[in-house]
Amino acid sequence: MPNPDSPQGLRILLQENAWLEPEHFALAQKTSSLEKTNHNTSWQIYLNTLALFGLEVWLEKRLPPDKVIVRDIDRITTAGYLKADEFKICAIATESLLCEVVEIPKAIIENPDNFAHFYVVVEVLEEDEQVVIKGFLSHKQLIESKNNLKLPISDGCYQIPLYFFDMEPNHLSLYQRYVEASEFLPLVAQSQVTQTNQIAANIVSKTTTKLSKWLQGVIDESWQALDSIKRPEFNLDYSFRSIDDETKRTKIIDLGINLDSHKVALVICISPDNLENSNQGKISVLAQLRPMNGDDYLPQNIKLILISKAGKVLQEITSGIQDTCIQSNLLKGEPGKKFSIKVSLGDSSITEKFEL
Repeated sequence: MPNPDSPQGLRILLQENAWLEPEHFALAQKTSSLEKTNHNTSWQIYLNTLALFGLEVWLEKRLPPDKVIVRDIDRITTAGYLKADEFKICAIATESLLCEVVEIPKAIIENPDNFAHFYVVVEVLEEDEQVVIKGFLSHKQLIESKNNLKLPISDGCYQIPLYFFDMEPNHLSLYQRYVEASEFLPLVAQSQVTQTNQIAANIVSKTTTKLSKWLQGVIDESWQALDSIKRPEFNLDYSFRSIDDETKRTKIIDLGINLDSHKVALVICISPDNLENSNQGKISVLAQLRPMNGDDYLPQNIKLILISKAGKVLQEITSGIQDTCIQSNLLKGEPGKKFSIKVSLGDSSITEKFEL
């Protein structure tokens, strides 16, 4: 595990915050003063406006310079909205989360005009002159929570436990960099659900695969042994050929194009650097893509992309015309290090999250 006293370990303990400037408070005060009849409404507008400004500051530091952020305060009584390119983001303002419950107004969930691709919980610390980005949900996750969990309603707001949200806010910038906004469309009737909706569901609902658990024999059932796809011509890197099969696993990746024509196998092989003591040292990871359904070759231009926790592309490998597999270089890291592997072809992609 990373040392909490080291700069790398300290990053895990720090909150994702953004500082508010005097002009933010002045504009929030001006906006809230337009509501003269209801003090509670005026205060909520004030908080919503500060949350919106804080979220904008936070996003500007994490998105590429070419991403244009546009502020929308037309519905500031309910919430503030931002548009970053094609993504619409709603800031859910709160003063305190001591009770670990987020209140989301019914109007945000039930009114189609208030749809956003993502809903971000922003804790406003007025006296400290800053906001804290606590977590976020996609539109699909928010609607599923409402429909499946029978969320309680109080004072016109749905009560949603904070642990339902993705508590790593930086994943938001990862989605905006590598996922098309169209993949987060609002839910529609089942007969109208497209393959893109299904791909989005796969992306946003992934649990993180903890690879160090494989060394202890604990492997999620979604990862299978290699027997079903093993062929003599598919060889892992030489240094991994003698590793026990328990640390080699595969998952079928269905990119949803033309029915079954583009299913591939993502193969992950791990090994501790110190083979005599798997609880010490770094873990090495090798990733491969292999064809499925009896195909001899991978689809041309399919990509295998390794992405850091912060969203930086570590490796990108693209298949050629007659590639029987493509393989990453070794990725090494200490237990606890997080990264993602993205498999993409054209406009379709699937992302798997991992932790060493």
